[in-house]
Amino acid sequence: METEGPGLLFTIAAFIGGFSILVFIHEWGHYAVARLFGVKVDTFSIGMGRELIGRTDKNGTRWKISILPLGGYVKFFGDASAASNPGDIPEDMSLEDREVCYHFKPLWQRALIVFAGPAINLIAAALVFAAFFYSYGIGVSEPIIEAVAEESAAFEAGLQPGDRILSINGEEVERFSDVGAVVRLYPGGDVTMLLERDGEQITKVVTLGIAYMEDRFGNRYPYGRLGISSPQVERIELGPIGALAEGGRQTVAMTDTIFTTLGQMIMGLRSVRELGGPARIANMVGEAAHISVQNFIWLLALLSLNLGILNLLPIPVLDGGHLLYYGLEAIKGSPLSKKAQEAGFVAGFALMLIFMLLVTLNDLQSMAL
Repeated sequence: METEGPGLLFTIAAFIGGFSILVFIHEWGHYAVARLFGVKVDTFSIGMGRELIGRTDKNGTRWKISILPLGGYVKFFGDASAASNPGDIPEDMSLEDREVCYHFKPLWQRALIVFAGPAINLIAAALVFAAFFYSYGIGVSEPIIEAVAEESAAFEAGLQPGDRILSINGEEVERFSDVGAVVRLYPGGDVTMLLERDGEQITKVVTLGIAYMEDRFGNRYPYGRLGISSPQVERIELGPIGALAEGGRQTVAMTDTIFTTLGQMIMGLRSVRELGGPARIANMVGEAAHISVQNFIWLLALLSLNLGILNLLPIPVLDGGHLLYYGLEAIKGSPLSKKAQEAGFVAGFALMLIFMLLVTLNDLQSMAL
């Protein structure tokens, strides 16, 4: 019997709640490092637009929840806006104010404050993964081919049971699960596999098959298919150190997957229609929360990882754009002109609007199917 999916109100509540947690984690990273370096924080907002509720703490920071639940920001003393671009800072600013003004801090401190937001998202994801591995252990099997499906990509390439897979496209394979992580990224593409057979190393170029995952709206997402099965999976219990190491390993592997996928989209090897916007993400979050708390938390960790990586892209208005400016400042020996920075922010804002329009159109097309 088919289980009824989550209702609209439940999905919206789960999405707003989950996304607000991710935004808080991200902005808290900026806030914590800023306070560590003595920067005064004017505003810490969850959401954008008009304030709904808020309070001012003893340090003068206004903590608030705003009406639009998408996004958030930390505004430092001296910022012209929530994007942390410098305002018209008075030349006669007092020494006391300069000491707490973000824009008078050394370059390395400003860079660390900016980097702290995405970094805490990545750390949070790794810690959640580690907690799951500590609680449930991991399933591991050797990267040895147990069986080859007839008429599969592996069969056509001449792979055989007993072959040990050493690497794929130059990426070392330590476990059988590593095989799927790489193969999925190249639907219909060629991959170079280094194998060990009867004590000798051989190389095979395999043209992968294509399989599809389908969501509730009928959207199909291609992934590479090799057509082999693994040996028996061994369940391994992990201690705290092992779980942290495995959480870090998972974070690195997923980060590599995200960058590979983005690169394929830029090169035209994947369709941008695979990108999901707020509606599609909300649907995923609602379904995960409907299934279990564990699924909800795991998905939030994945979204936290994506949020951290997205913010590191070198686009003005994102944290990566600020880091780009600071890199240029380090090379030039002085900050970019205010006019150049403002032009960059306008261009970055326009680019993000185009991106949001694209993913929203993807959502609308998905739901119309």
